[in-house]
Amino acid sequence: MDCVNERGYSTAHCAGIARGKHLISTNDRRHAIGLRSTLFALVVILAFTGCSGLPAESTVRPDAPGNAPESEISPEPEISPEPEIEPEDRAPTLETVFDSVAAAEFEEPVQERSWAERTLDDLTLEEKAGQILMPWVLGDFAPEGSESHERVVSFIEDRKVGGVIMSVGTPFEVAAKLNDLQARADLPLLVAADLETGAGFRMRGAIHMPGSIDLGGATNFPSLMAVGATGREELAYEMGRITAVEARALGVHVPFAPVLDVNNNPANPIINVRSFGEDPEKVAEMGISFIRGVQENGAIATGKHFPGHGDTNVDSHVGLPVIMHDRARMDSVELRPFQRAIESGMGAIMTAHISVPSLNGGVREPSTLSPEVLTDLLREEMGFEGIVFTDAMDMSAISQQHRSGEAAVRALEAGADVILMPASVGGAIEGIVAAVREGRITEERLDRSVLRVLDTKEGMGLQENRYVEIEMIPRIVGIPEHTEVADQIAEQAITLLKNDRNLLPLAGTRSARVMSVSYRRGSDVLAGRYFNRALRETYPRLRTAEIDGDSDEGDYQELRRRARDHAFVVVSTYVTSVNVSGSFNLPEELVEFVRHLEEIGVPHTVVSFGNPYLITDFPDVQSYLLAWSGSEASQRAAAAAMLGHASIEGRIPTRIPPFYEIGDGLRIQQRSANAGGR
Repeated sequence: MDCVNERGYSTAHCAGIARGKHLISTNDRRHAIGLRSTLFALVVILAFTGCSGLPAESTVRPDAPGNAPESEISPEPEISPEPEIEPEDRAPTLETVFDSVAAAEFEEPVQERSWAERTLDDLTLEEKAGQILMPWVLGDFAPEGSESHERVVSFIEDRKVGGVIMSVGTPFEVAAKLNDLQARADLPLLVAADLETGAGFRMRGAIHMPGSIDLGGATNFPSLMAVGATGREELAYEMGRITAVEARALGVHVPFAPVLDVNNNPANPIINVRSFGEDPEKVAEMGISFIRGVQENGAIATGKHFPGHGDTNVDSHVGLPVIMHDRARMDSVELRPFQRAIESGMGAIMTAHISVPSLNGGVREPSTLSPEVLTDLLREEMGFEGIVFTDAMDMSAISQQHRSGEAAVRALEAGADVILMPASVGGAIEGIVAAVREGRITEERLDRSVLRVLDTKEGMGLQENRYVEIEMIPRIVGIPEHTEVADQIAEQAITLLKNDRNLLPLAGTRSARVMSVSYRRGSDVLAGRYFNRALRETYPRLRTAEIDGDSDEGDYQELRRRARDHAFVVVSTYVTSVNVSGSFNLPEELVEFVRHLEEIGVPHTVVSFGNPYLITDFPDVQSYLLAWSGSEASQRAAAAAMLGHASIEGRIPTRIPPFYEIGDGLRIQQRSANAGGR
């Protein structure tokens, strides 16, 4: 990034600030030059008049004595004594004139105070505390008077919160709700959202009543690890660009993305395919490209989760992960993408509720509450000057240890600027106010964070216009130009790790008996929807089955019975992480079913629409394909690759011990239209 102001803001609004400073400095220079020119002219006049001490109003006229013809000169008049002139009436001397010029040249121009600075002066202590809080808001339809509506309105009107984090909703619902909330706020709200895979990560919908209906919405990209599998930084940039454009159209200013964690632990229960991969340098390069895409298009990118959540085996939603690596290892792996992103001008960072004893004197304390991590390391050593968001403060890693007020105070003491999703908004405000009044935190410390929030709002022009145009949403959000980029990422990310007997690609006759089994979470109503639809275009007799964590032994017996009657079986898994026990969230019955297919000689493949490490549960599978996410684009891309309609070119950006290394992947060219096959 080539434009980052002293507070670490994005190129988009930093450029505006820089232009303002340029105009101010230019006007100051013009003023000084004009003053010097005027004074220099005065010096010249005085020099030619000999500095005689004549009154300032004296002028030389054509008919004045001394200009008349010699024949008309009158006798010399009698000279009367020169009257005394008071000091203030005397004409300036050369010395005083040059002194004035020098003083004007070096006089400091008066700088107008910014909106953020003026606004800060007018806030009460309670209002300052509210400005650094962001409660969670669901993007659903909530009519006035409903409990959910009044809850949020009370945060804004009574508690004066500085912003909100917007969650699931369709684009129109989200935008309309945010416009309403902005209208109720005394100061413009700063709006953030978790948009790791684009605005569609939160702003789209599906309903199951009785059949699954996709309500559509913003562009939803494949996972970041899919982008890593393409190896193309320009696609990371495009993903960031479209994320920013659609987010701003909906009223979101801060996408909480990208994830800069280095996922080097296959047992990680929380990061997994949310990361670009395992190589710190590749994660940094992809992250920087994504950040540029976001910040060059009007939003603020947020790297997370600092200081690095990739090598954990505990979910911070349910406990406190502890990373025991020494400082040298942290510098070379976990911290490297963050340092590179800071140097590129990233505007915001989100903290991680993890403990890294080597970074905070051996204390097992969440990094979110550690001054050694957020102030000594992040601010002073790494040079970050942007805005620091905590991760959600209602997560168990924090909430099990501290009440809302104490947690907010500790985060502020550590160096955080914004308290995200406190368990109690009122408790957090009261805790901060009490800490200031008791002298535990100085008001100046609180002011620094409040000013960062207000500066961010001003940098994005929210003090002038805080609303979005609802009628523009269909022209910007989820348009074909954007979804084509999602398709491109999905297609180029497809990775084939195993292909015994050249099973893939499939391009068989329409009469072939093919069975598709989808393992999904019970709430994932769109799992397999687009994949099976694409397969059925080639195999109209396709039989499908869905199983989940509640399926019993009888369900699996039926699967085994039906599988014998088919020429090919594809098992698709729509899970992305591991569970607390360290297993890959696949029930043993499903693992046994895959092994059973090998035993009975039925050709089969497993397609992972998420966790790439699943093959360790069934290493003898005939074919193993990675699609990296269950997005619509990834489902269609996987079907196209299996059917030979698209080339397979992806490379894994992470190791899969003990079988595969970074960069592994089989390449298969697109099959010609007239080729035969299964």
